[in-house]
Amino acid sequence: MPVITLLTDFGSNDSYVAEMKGVLLSATPQSTIVDVSHEVPPGDRRAAKYLLGRTWHRFPVGAIHVAIVDPEVGTSRRALAAQAQGHSFIAPDNGLLSPILDGAAVVELTVPSDASTTFHGRDVFAPAAARLANGEELSALGPTVENPIVTPPPIPEQTAGGMRGEVVYVDRFGTLISNIPGTAFERSTGVVVGGEFTAFLGRTFRDVEQGALVAFVGSGGTVEIAARDRSAAQVTGVGMGGEVRVLGTSP
Repeated sequence: MPVITLLTDFGSNDSYVAEMKGVLLSATPQSTIVDVSHEVPPGDRRAAKYLLGRTWHRFPVGAIHVAIVDPEVGTSRRALAAQAQGHSFIAPDNGLLSPILDGAAVVELTVPSDASTTFHGRDVFAPAAARLANGEELSALGPTVENPIVTPPPIPEQTAGGMRGEVVYVDRFGTLISNIPGTAFERSTGVVVGGEFTAFLGRTFRDVEQGALVAFVGSGGTVEIAARDRSAAQVTGVGMGGEVRVLGTSP
């Protein structure tokens, strides 16, 4: 039974996700469909890339991952299918697949002449996923692509006073998730967000009083900043791309 995951910015108010699932289940009724998220902020490829990179490897080998955040739908941007480490991936060619492209086999999907210019999720990506789920080879889906778009992740910088990174994702609780590895936190004497907000060094949310900021190593293995029973993003006014400094981590 193939597993197909869906990651989009479509939300849950409209019919778009249901239409995609209808196409998938009509073509491959034996599949198990898993919703990773449909609440990616509209057009936010950085957030979608983070979620894809965090989740795909949690699924069994053979899973097919459909990721759609596609502001350029209907333009000359390519539609891609890829395979890496025993998994398959389908997405627009806009950097969303960057976490898996190193060493991946990549092909360009053909866009049918009758495909909607605004809904390739239903008319291009879902049918391609169904074909893979039904056993077709990647090479049958289109010609090889040698130059898919890659958007490298931001790399934290070692400084004289510690390590400087940035917020790479804000979850629904308002927790600020940084790109600074948890190993830096182990040697830290402090964490500063947005250049002015200092967070208490803790292990979990309840290590501080209500409303206070706390920094810890999150479940993804990097430094995170939360506010107990509040949104750290609202408390600090910091969002994606905001500066995070972990102090006292110099070699």
